[in-house]
Amino acid sequence: MPITDRTLRLEQDLRDALQAITDAQTRDLVRAWAIAWDEIAPDLTAALLEQLVAGEQISRAQLLRSTRLRAALAVVADQLQDLAAASQVRIVGDLQAVVDTAGAAQASVIDSQLPVNFMSPDDLATWSRVDADQITAIVARATEQITSLHKPLAPAAYDVVRRELIRGVAAGSNPRETARRMVRRAERVGFNGGLTRALVISRTETLDAHREAARVGRMAHADVLDGWTWLARLDARTCPSCWAQHGTVRPVDEQGPNDHQQGRCTAVPTTKSWADLGIDIEEPPSLLPDAATRFAALSPAAQREVLGPARHAAWARGEFPMDAWSVRRTTDGWRDSYGVAPAPPSGGRSSRTAA
Repeated sequence: MPITDRTLRLEQDLRDALQAITDAQTRDLVRAWAIAWDEIAPDLTAALLEQLVAGEQISRAQLLRSTRLRAALAVVADQLQDLAAASQVRIVGDLQAVVDTAGAAQASVIDSQLPVNFMSPDDLATWSRVDADQITAIVARATEQITSLHKPLAPAAYDVVRRELIRGVAAGSNPRETARRMVRRAERVGFNGGLTRALVISRTETLDAHREAARVGRMAHADVLDGWTWLARLDARTCPSCWAQHGTVRPVDEQGPNDHQQGRCTAVPTTKSWADLGIDIEEPPSLLPDAATRFAALSPAAQREVLGPARHAAWARGEFPMDAWSVRRTTDGWRDSYGVAPAPPSGGRSSRTAA
């Protein structure tokens, strides 16, 4: 099962295509949220200022009785509902392209690990012969999940905005600055909290649709596959769990990689050995990078950036080997995923618990 330079290039091209889609989603969502807040902020500031200049002290109850503030908060609620609905539409609009790109790429990635002309042109065109209902079902499931996750987004963000606006309402000596500070805090903690959640939904659900399409695509070639290999980006931005999972081989029908939310890992369909496929040619070595070797080559500062101080110290003491860095976690309302294991207590030793 030789992962070749071509395999890695094809996987990088697939990553780049997916990155372009998620980056465009991010730009569009951030722009929409910023425009909406620019429309809201002046009215919120004016409504707060109106109350703050009325007296030296003002209670939360008095603030909430302000007709002008209630009207401004109603606009906030409407804007958040509109933003949540628009972001849902924006994300769903990319699903078909994501699914088609991921599914169609699998045959070429498999072909890159086999002798020249082992796969026929028909083999390379298998995505077009995948049951259309399977492809439709992937898009439908992702759409349903995205819709479900967006429902609480607007109410939750609104609640935080409202709470932040009435927290600490004493005017002090500068009501205008106090009003601006309250509005900035409401934007940062509440309004943009909704944006952050929308961005997590966007990236995570788009990636998961991509991975399910890849699973369906490789299943069309299950007879030549040994499974799929977890491929992580081995750099300082990659979490310890993904470093540990890199290079592990999973069953061909298993969906994944089930890394954390917004994870960047990919599943490389991995062929059986050439000997097992009846190919009487010497098989070249796999060029898959080795995680332990790559990590050891990082600077101590980069290693600490990956692991954090406590985990790095435990690793340096020999108490936290790489195969102990990842654990499987269950999260309500979301799929199981692999996350970072805690550092062992000083003098202890972790052993791998991931399945």
